[in-house]
Amino acid sequence: MSRSGAVGATTSSGDAPITLSQAPPRTLGLRDTAGLWGSLGVSLLLPVAATYVVLADRPLSVTIGAIVVGAVIGSVLLGLGAAAGAREGVPAMVLMRGLLGRRTSFLPTAFNLVQCVGWAAFEVWIIAEAASRALDAPRWPFVLAAGALATLMALRPLGAVRVLARYAVWAALAAIVYLYIQVLSEPLPAVTERGAGSFWTAADIVIALPVSWFPLAADYTRHVRRGRDAFVGAAAGYGGAAMALFTLGALALVAYGRGGLDVVDALLAVPLGLLAVLVLLVVEVDEAFANVYSTAVSAQNVVARLDRRVLAGVVGVGATGLALMADLVAYEPFLFLIGAVFVPLVGVFVVAYWLLPRGRWDVSDTAPARPALLLAWAAGFVAYQLTLPTFFAGPGGGWTAWWSARQAELGIDPANGWSASLVSLAVAAALTTLICLPGGLSARRRRARFPVAPSKALR
Repeated sequence: MSRSGAVGATTSSGDAPITLSQAPPRTLGLRDTAGLWGSLGVSLLLPVAATYVVLADRPLSVTIGAIVVGAVIGSVLLGLGAAAGAREGVPAMVLMRGLLGRRTSFLPTAFNLVQCVGWAAFEVWIIAEAASRALDAPRWPFVLAAGALATLMALRPLGAVRVLARYAVWAALAAIVYLYIQVLSEPLPAVTERGAGSFWTAADIVIALPVSWFPLAADYTRHVRRGRDAFVGAAAGYGGAAMALFTLGALALVAYGRGGLDVVDALLAVPLGLLAVLVLLVVEVDEAFANVYSTAVSAQNVVARLDRRVLAGVVGVGATGLALMADLVAYEPFLFLIGAVFVPLVGVFVVAYWLLPRGRWDVSDTAPARPALLLAWAAGFVAYQLTLPTFFAGPGGGWTAWWSARQAELGIDPANGWSASLVSLAVAAALTTLICLPGGLSARRRRARFPVAPSKALR
């Protein structure tokens, strides 16, 4: 089965379905998909994260190499999830029914709801914080403006996708090209301040960004006409943007950030950098929009009849309130922990989905549970934390201390220099292969011996 049994007619508005019972209109092509993911990849979080990617006492080319390797690995994984969404025509958390079963899919859905609300609030907060610093103004008006715009976009998501693909991405590209020209006109001294500890820890940070979008990808690519367009658009669009923004952040730090490694201040130091940063801040709203919309769509995996417009409105107001009241810098490590939960799930999903013959992915309301795959998922998460425990300060420090103690017991060097994402993916993928390969090969042999009749294959 490749559709939920509840899916019916498409929406009359031509936009995204209101409930899960309506089939998604297939109106997006390669250009729209690449534009959407390119726009989502244009985020100030990426150059800010470059602070932790730059390798001290190494040629800048080594840092750029780590960025390219990480972006390629992460964006290919994102593209595979995007392609699956286009093939099955269902949102990302409904897609998890084929992996874990309908009721068991509520577990990743719960994690995704938490991370989407958190990231929506964090995106609104960082937009407002950067705008406040750039314009020397209070932060709260920018919080309200960014939250309201993100919520309005989530009410008509396909219309927002078309605007992003046709206009916003080009404005962002112009700002990025201008910043590159200005940064590259400056001398680039040797990097002496510590960022990443090794090539692979630097690549790990870059991998994490596109992989963090994996649990949301199918929410948008279910509207793409062909799986190939979904894969190429997501992988190339986000991967290209990730390479460009991480590299820009690294260059800006080297050229302008000698006094304290603050990327926002470094970009503002560029001639006319204020204007370029303001353009990027406007485009940044699309990330908050995507998280608001995906929170609503994810909730429909639990209750299919929920109206995603009402949900989006509630989520948008809640995320805006969090951005106004909460210290989201303290919340950031928890969001990274949720991301570490999803990294091994990506490994489990990719292997299980692409091992099975096409048409065998059951996303109906009766999809059976597959508890063995929960073990592969859990093993991947444990491998991630043993490689690089998620760092918490203050009240959450006990989490980091506990995993650090397990590292010591197993003789794992805390400064091992490995990529936690790749270790986690490898463990989860290997166990999933052991679980799924016999059944997948058997199903392919049966299909080869008893092919589906053409009349039935077209249904």
